[in-house]
Amino acid sequence: MVFSSLTFLFFYLPVTLLVYFLAPLKWRNLVLLLVSLFFYGWGEPVYIAIMVLSILIDYTHGLLVEKYRANDRLARWFVGESVAFNLLLLGFFKYWDFFAVNLSRIPGLDIPVLGLPLPIGISFFTFQTMSYTIDVYRKDAPAQRNMVTFGAFVTMFPQLIAGPIVKYKTVAAALDHRVNTWEDFALGARRFCVGLAKKVLLANAIGALWDASLAAQGTGDLTVLGGWLGLVAYSFQIYFDFSGYSDMAIGMGRMLGFRFDENFLYPYLADSVTDFWRRWHVSLTSWFREYLYIPLGGNRGGTAKTVRNILIVWLCTGFWHGASWNFLLWGLYFAAWLLLEKYALKKVLGRTPGWGKHLYTLIVAAVGWGIFAIDDLGRCGAYLRICFGGGAVWSGLDLFHLRSYAVTLAVLAVASTTLGRDLWRRLPERAEKVLTPVLMLMSLLLCTAYLVDGSYNPFLYFRF
Repeated sequence: MVFSSLTFLFFYLPVTLLVYFLAPLKWRNLVLLLVSLFFYGWGEPVYIAIMVLSILIDYTHGLLVEKYRANDRLARWFVGESVAFNLLLLGFFKYWDFFAVNLSRIPGLDIPVLGLPLPIGISFFTFQTMSYTIDVYRKDAPAQRNMVTFGAFVTMFPQLIAGPIVKYKTVAAALDHRVNTWEDFALGARRFCVGLAKKVLLANAIGALWDASLAAQGTGDLTVLGGWLGLVAYSFQIYFDFSGYSDMAIGMGRMLGFRFDENFLYPYLADSVTDFWRRWHVSLTSWFREYLYIPLGGNRGGTAKTVRNILIVWLCTGFWHGASWNFLLWGLYFAAWLLLEKYALKKVLGRTPGWGKHLYTLIVAAVGWGIFAIDDLGRCGAYLRICFGGGAVWSGLDLFHLRSYAVTLAVLAVASTTLGRDLWRRLPERAEKVLTPVLMLMSLLLCTAYLVDGSYNPFLYFRF
């Protein structure tokens, strides 16, 4: 991560908010741009140059698209240039070494491995800037004529590192004419505390169980029960890690006067894989649907083209997450399940009781997370073989883990549902006003104590 958790909590965020609100309204986009660049370049200042170059390219191409809109061929050319630049930037830093290693296996080819560090958040901000010029071409958003304002959109630090992916058209009005109210600030601060607690108190707490399962595999002690405990643990860890960061980003954005779209809609309540992907990482799913799947033709043009389009989208979705074969396999895995549901399982699922559909979806998702988490395909295959009966059923260590993590797993299961939200909404208004600051303070104190006492654990999605 760019900052340690404690530095961010006790120094950067409070100072940033103070400077931001002390600045006159007309200077707030400049302040946001500068503090975001500082945040981005804290660990690797050279990345600021990459970010500034991206801002310049897409800002100028947005203006060119709007200027030459009457000449559709030329406007399309400028859109294509902008998209190509972003894809080349992403490809060079994220995928060069992957292709170099794999292509160098071909006799006669010797492509150098550069070992370049991955600029943090590059997958997110390149997708945001790509959508900008496309939206300008489609007339979904006006071209931004103030480069500082556009730069503030691209670099916006609350969601720069791990999303959600914010389309320009959803924040264009707020960039130019936002109003910061104390009510928005309070609601944003509350959402930030919820996200921080989800990450620090829930995701970190269950991560050790997943590590224990991987360690057991390494020593040859992994069992069927231990394997499934690990998959359940990682499923909870990645959900509360990523949704926790999304909550923090949405909360920080609200404090600054922006309304970001929701990124998670209780995905573990889904009753099909299709429904799961309407609820998980909504901003990425909607981005690929709007800017890739539909332009490819979507489900128009017959079954063969629909299958082709779904496979292309999910190969890209997998590869977007990382330059590794397991991510490509992960994308194809979910593409296969989506196609099965679309063409073969629809009637079966329609006759299946609700609990059966939920269980089926959770099992498919958990296996998918196993593919996602283990980048060595041989080790991944061995792990999943054990889960499906390729080893001893259980061991004393599994029972120890069940006893040790029973309460944690129960809390995580309940927290994955709408139960807490529904109970909170039923509280009297007076009780809510009293409890809100108390719970916020308690969560901050507990998170701080955990971070001070424990070793640093970065957000899982920072590497994507």
